[in-house]
Amino acid sequence: MTQTKQINKWVIALSVMLPTIMEIVDTTVVNVSLPHIQGGLSISLDESTWVLTSYLVSNAIIIPITGWLGNTFGRRRYFMFSIFFFTVMSFLCGYADSFYMLVVFRFLQGIAGGGLQPISNAVLLESFPKEQRGTAMAVFGMGVVVGPILGPVLGGWITDNWGWRWIFYINVPIGILSFILVNMFIFDPVYIKNQKKSKIDYVGLSFLVLGVGALQILLDNAQRKDWFESRFITILAIISAVSLVLLIINELRVKNPVINLRILRHPSFSIGNTIMFFGFFAFFGTIVLLPLYLQNLMGYTAYLAGLVLGPGAITTFIFMPISGKLLEKGVDARKLLLFGFIVNAIAAYIMAHFNLQADFWYVIMPRALQGIAIAFFFVPLAEATFANVENEEMGNATGIFNFVRNIGGSFGTSIVTTILVRRAQFHQSRLSENLTYANDSFNSAQMFLSHTFSTTTQQFAVIYKELLRQSSMLAFNDAFYFCAALFVLLMPTVFFMKKAKKIPKPYK
Repeated sequence: MTQTKQINKWVIALSVMLPTIMEIVDTTVVNVSLPHIQGGLSISLDESTWVLTSYLVSNAIIIPITGWLGNTFGRRRYFMFSIFFFTVMSFLCGYADSFYMLVVFRFLQGIAGGGLQPISNAVLLESFPKEQRGTAMAVFGMGVVVGPILGPVLGGWITDNWGWRWIFYINVPIGILSFILVNMFIFDPVYIKNQKKSKIDYVGLSFLVLGVGALQILLDNAQRKDWFESRFITILAIISAVSLVLLIINELRVKNPVINLRILRHPSFSIGNTIMFFGFFAFFGTIVLLPLYLQNLMGYTAYLAGLVLGPGAITTFIFMPISGKLLEKGVDARKLLLFGFIVNAIAAYIMAHFNLQADFWYVIMPRALQGIAIAFFFVPLAEATFANVENEEMGNATGIFNFVRNIGGSFGTSIVTTILVRRAQFHQSRLSENLTYANDSFNSAQMFLSHTFSTTTQQFAVIYKELLRQSSMLAFNDAFYFCAALFVLLMPTVFFMKKAKKIPKPYK
């Protein structure tokens, strides 16, 4: 029996999830504070987005190699170093008095935080018995799914009441407590303690940094720069594609790769990662669209838009443990996953029917429904994905799994915002065709406005402003339809996954 198993599993869960939630919240907490950071540091909108991009790039680079880093330097030592470095960089981010300082510190903060998610995932899966892995993934899932939703709400409240610097300072006491808990309760398993030191795969590491870094920058900037119409985006795409292909070739040939891709030999693991990519693609697409719809078309503040996401976080928090318990009782993970896809598709379909008269409660309802759906998506998918993964491979497996989840969300964000812009232009062009005196509705609207506005120019301005709102609304409908269709297309994939073998409970 290892030292880890002598400690209560729930104490271990608290110890690893506290720093993980802190890091996950930090990926979105800055979003609503960007206007305040712009004003505080006197920077442009394009410059302010690098506060987000720098963090996401470094985060994405570290996540897939976390297993290798944990095995090389010791998982506990690396975990504690990550928490310490993340806390220090959080303080320096709040203290930064220039744009360049903030970007550098955010980049280093992302490097420090990148390993927290995969390590906590691996520790949870190893600390809980195999028959309770559904519960372990429910605990992890509550942080992974709820964290990005709470980030904007928390960030908006802190920024409005204390100032933008406190979204970073607030990490300091949490980081100190996390460091103490990990030091007291987390220990390396025997296979890591006995791990022999191996040569560093510098070639693979170089390809990873170039490929993943270029890809993340591309996804964060593609829409604003009109994708491949931009030479900058085209160059990034070439660098990323070439580097990632060379990375795959290198990792399959070297003896000690930084990412062991041979784990994809498990069919359930490879299929599970594919489903996770497209599932979070669609899920994050809706999470991005809903606040934009509320703020741009319905006049909600950032804080109120964040509150609309709240009920979804609550239902996820409630149903994650239920999903885990159902798995413990022997319910087929594939059936729960299919249920999650169906409910997610229904929720996105309801969102696709939003209009400019939608009230607060009508908007909340599909979000709460989606919160239930994501609980029955994430937990059974993770349980089925890791069903045949041994503990010795867990660090590498969780690194790949979390990387795929994050990059799927990045793709989803980039693609749905592109759909939004392109479809808005399409609907604007179509609706503008009706702004003629041959159209009775146009004549009626102009006559109605003539009682308030004396000139034709003013009347046209009001009508055209409403046309833009209607165009945007129809574009949001199309984007939500796209997400709903993606969930429908994912449904047949559950039948390609093997049913997890039922593990008998040990006698007490």
